[in-house]
Amino acid sequence: MTDAGLLQILLANGVILAGACLQGVAGYGIGTLCAPLLFLIYPAFIPGPLTLNAALLTVMMLVRNRASLSFRDVRFAIGGDIVGTLLAGFTLMALSTQGFELAFGLLILLAVALSLAGLRPGLNARSSTLAGAASGYMGTITAVGGPPIALIYQDQQGPLVRANLSAFFTFASFASITALALAGFIRQRELALFLVTAPGVIAGFALSGALVNRVPFQAMRPLILTIAALAGGAALVRGLT
Repeated sequence: MTDAGLLQILLANGVILAGACLQGVAGYGIGTLCAPLLFLIYPAFIPGPLTLNAALLTVMMLVRNRASLSFRDVRFAIGGDIVGTLLAGFTLMALSTQGFELAFGLLILLAVALSLAGLRPGLNARSSTLAGAASGYMGTITAVGGPPIALIYQDQQGPLVRANLSAFFTFASFASITALALAGFIRQRELALFLVTAPGVIAGFALSGALVNRVPFQAMRPLILTIAALAGGAALVRGLT
């Protein structure tokens, strides 16, 4: 059973609905938007329950966008993700609660910095491998793995972005779930929190189908990054104090 209150569960479902809808439209975003807010609502939502919800979402997105998939471009990122996820698993095993809060805050702020850096790496084997490793490491610890991998797809067309990122995040989510379970971050409480928030993912995914060609992701980007930066800073202060 979960010890989260009804209000916390309702707020979490609302946040996850918005994040799932965002990712359904743009190809990524559930972690960047939801992780900082869920951490403030109830820290136990991070990383396990959100990662489980992200896995559910990416499977649904991959099925919907499978016609545009180019697996050749994804395989290098998956190779990098394996390395990053393994490193993250060892990191989590060594972290105390305070250390996790510090790592969470620092990695969230790093994700924001990467999104604002203006970097434009090409879509090739080297950049895909490095982005996959960074995404796997950050995504396993914070459930925010989107910014590194999104950098190499920023100049690509929407259908390809949604299909390839869905394929990558499907693998990455299940790899992160394995690492989190081995590190003791997914147990009965986390599974219960996932079950009570999964309706938010399903509703957000359904809503994104109606908005996918109507809402530009760039219009929402400043708000998402501001929320992430504030919450990442709050987590960092909490860990320091």
